[in-house]
Amino acid sequence: MSKTIAIFGAGSGLGAATARRFGREGYAVALVARRPEPLAELAARLGTEGIDAESFTADLSDPSVVPGLLERITTRFDRIDVVAYAPVGSVTKFTRPASQMNAEFLREHIDLLLNTPVELARAVVPPMVERGDGGFLVALGASAQDASAAPGMSGAPSVAAATRHWVHALNQDLAATGVYAGLLLVGAVVDGSQGQREAEALGIDLTALPTVAPADLADVYFDLFTKRDHVEQIAPQNAS
Repeated sequence: MSKTIAIFGAGSGLGAATARRFGREGYAVALVARRPEPLAELAARLGTEGIDAESFTADLSDPSVVPGLLERITTRFDRIDVVAYAPVGSVTKFTRPASQMNAEFLREHIDLLLNTPVELARAVVPPMVERGDGGFLVALGASAQDASAAPGMSGAPSVAAATRHWVHALNQDLAATGVYAGLLLVGAVVDGSQGQREAEALGIDLTALPTVAPADLADVYFDLFTKRDHVEQIAPQNAS
């Protein structure tokens, strides 16, 4: 029986590259995102590449969807061996200067960036522990570790900092179980991603920022999961 990776927030950048990276290793792929059309198109493209992929539409900003979503995925693929959680959001919607922050703005992001992955882990980690193997991978912006990585941008990065702490704690809890929890911290614009396209459409100049190929990020993801010798990795490494 082939193993399955479930990619939550499966966009055209990191999500698609992660699907291909794990798919090359024989994993089936469950793709989860909010917009059905591009998600179905990605699943179809992966199918032409010999990867068993299925799309599952869900709004990850609502943690209450988790039980039903996981039931749909496991009905199709039997079980989930690896979770890759990388929700995609626009800079203009997800961030604002810290001096202009308020509780309501923060509250909008707590579910997507923290509560939903917590609920996912609560459901998928126990079966992984029973099997003695599995992975729970989360991708965040590098500003979750260092606010200077995104000057003038608070809000979602502030919540992501709490998510980063939780993943580190989860890694410690699972250390002796055979299940790995790890973090990919992205310190550059992901080439070809939805976020890049949205920024360019809004006239935001990205030319001064470093870019990174999604395939390179997917390689880091895979190495984190297979080597399991550290909890987090900034990519590209010169972003640290």
